[in-house]
Amino acid sequence: MTKHDRIIEYIKNLKVGSKISVRKLAKELSVSEGTAYRAIKDAQLEGLITTVPRIGTIRIEKENKKGIEELTFQEVVNIVEGSVLGGHTGLEKPLKKFLIGAMEVEDMARYIEPCDLLIVGNRKEAQILALNCKAAVLVTGGFYPDNEVIELANKVERPIITSSYDTFTVAMLINRAISSKLKQKEVILAKDVMVKNPYFLDINSKVGDWRRLLRATRHSKFPVVNDDGEVVGIATTNDVIGYPDDVSIKDVMTKKPICVSPDTPIAYAVHLMVWEGIELIPVVENKKLVGVITRQDTMKALKSLRMQPQIGETIDELVLNSFTIEKFGEGVVLKGLASSAMLNQYGVTSFGSLMTAMANAGLEAFRIVKRLETVPDTFTVYFSKPVQLGEEIVIKAEIMEIGRKAGKVEINVENESGMIAKGVMSVKVLIR
Repeated sequence: MTKHDRIIEYIKNLKVGSKISVRKLAKELSVSEGTAYRAIKDAQLEGLITTVPRIGTIRIEKENKKGIEELTFQEVVNIVEGSVLGGHTGLEKPLKKFLIGAMEVEDMARYIEPCDLLIVGNRKEAQILALNCKAAVLVTGGFYPDNEVIELANKVERPIITSSYDTFTVAMLINRAISSKLKQKEVILAKDVMVKNPYFLDINSKVGDWRRLLRATRHSKFPVVNDDGEVVGIATTNDVIGYPDDVSIKDVMTKKPICVSPDTPIAYAVHLMVWEGIELIPVVENKKLVGVITRQDTMKALKSLRMQPQIGETIDELVLNSFTIEKFGEGVVLKGLASSAMLNQYGVTSFGSLMTAMANAGLEAFRIVKRLETVPDTFTVYFSKPVQLGEEIVIKAEIMEIGRKAGKVEINVENESGMIAKGVMSVKVLIR
């Protein structure tokens, strides 16, 4: 085990709330202060410790982030209007999956895993089996388990719940709730991707502190907080370059930085970064620093979102569902039929739906051909004639130019009789 690993293991074994300092760690473990400092920062990244203004660095309970699609057993209780008879200490645990106990008990054992939920009627053997497998139990039909089952639930810390609904109804209610949770993934918020317990400087730091943090973390942008933990600035390479180590960070930092709340949609944060030309945004709650997001964080989140199978149908999805896409040279071609989702009140394709299809074709051209994530800047479109329901149309988007921060694409829409619409869209590049 290396010195670094030994320090991390030491920190993991500390009691929650214990104070940690570089000097104390170095002395107790007989390592250099530089080694101790680097290990402390890595432990902070792992969520093992945090630095609290006026208190110092302390050991904290590592948070296991619950996926947005997961339900807790407490939420299940509310969904099925149930009562908890035992195992109350396990109510906040996340539900892994639910099973319906309609088979023989010996067959159930192959499918039940820890943190599952067994939905079953008045079958004591099945209830005991599930609890011994560290799974929760939902008893349907208004039945109540006997005291032996309740005592076992308390022992293994898994809830035993009773509901007056039948098995089919509770399964439907839980499934609907999970589906609703999945749909929430369509809107990724800052709190879903932000780096918690980020590195920061306090208002009394010097430029030398910024340089030491740069060497230790390889990061170059740090929020600056006051004694109350409120964000008052950002210190970047451009801010400190040319200044000696003893200059106060508050004299060179960028004051009043743009911040977002934990509930800010990531898409909005991306646009802020593009328009303001910034790479990092502090996330604040009641003005206090709770995390940071970077362009890289936001782009990873948006790319991950497009890969999720449960994404609901947005307006863009409804319009584009009837099109196929192919790459050619410096662009892409979308081919398909004008669908009912694209119609206006007069029974012909609306200009808005055509513009949606054209804009998406332009963005796909940059994504597929240049592997760039972009957002529209300006869009000029000329229409020549309407499109009927079921009519085949071709949308051709060809990149005209691309620079480091911006690009331009020409988009044409045609049918078998000729041109329908023509447009030019300029875009801003999010990140290469």
